[in-house]
Amino acid sequence: MLKTTLINAVNAGAEQLLHFFNGNFRISNKEEGVNNLVTEADHAAEKAIIEIIQSDYPDHFILSEESGEIITGSEYKWIIDPIDGTVNFANGIPICCVSIGIEKGGKIIMGAVYNPLMNEFYFAQHGFGASLNDKKIAVSKKEEVIKSCLVTGFPYTYHDMPNGPLGIFEQLVRNGVAVRRLGSAAIDLCWVAAGRFDGFYEHHLQPWDSAAGFLIVEEAGGKVTDFSGNPFSPHQPQIIATNGVIHDELLGLLNGGGLATTV
Repeated sequence: MLKTTLINAVNAGAEQLLHFFNGNFRISNKEEGVNNLVTEADHAAEKAIIEIIQSDYPDHFILSEESGEIITGSEYKWIIDPIDGTVNFANGIPICCVSIGIEKGGKIIMGAVYNPLMNEFYFAQHGFGASLNDKKIAVSKKEEVIKSCLVTGFPYTYHDMPNGPLGIFEQLVRNGVAVRRLGSAAIDLCWVAAGRFDGFYEHHLQPWDSAAGFLIVEEAGGKVTDFSGNPFSPHQPQIIATNGVIHDELLGLLNGGGLATTV
């Protein structure tokens, strides 16, 4: 029943995304960052999602981007991003999605990411693999960062730091590595899982950005850690997700090392 509720909740959010996309809706800015947007559609999608979950599981804990925490004593926690990629959405760019992860006892056990504008529904359950539109997916087999296609994101409020987002990006680009910036961490992760990207890294994410996507990567055969190489938790900000083969090399780069091979 958890899976059914998850799918229904993601679909309910996606209906609102489709309803508002390229339409007229209210847009406001959050306190952190110049372009950290929230729209009328985010709130509508979140409301629809939470209604579905609470109808089936009224006692479950909910953590959602716009509403924050609905705290209960349940060991189950639903971690919700009603629209991941809001800036894309607000500008009519179809790289945005609904993302929901389910946590039990501190472990993500199930996740779904749905971009209805591209008709791509990603799903994973711990121990059962990952799928795109009900077809099994797997990560790529690239063996070197220099030959990889990577994806990243940048924080809304930038703070200079050693090996920061711009420094790492510059090093990769100067060495000819293909690096993309799509604007949706959930989709970035799913595209790593599907083998379209070989790796994804970001210095600062929120739990709702990664809760579903990181499980999808792991269940597709990839590897996900923090920048210290520890097992990933969505409740800390740093993430590196790869096909597993290039993981150590990319991890070293994020910690001040160089590329194994340069051109």
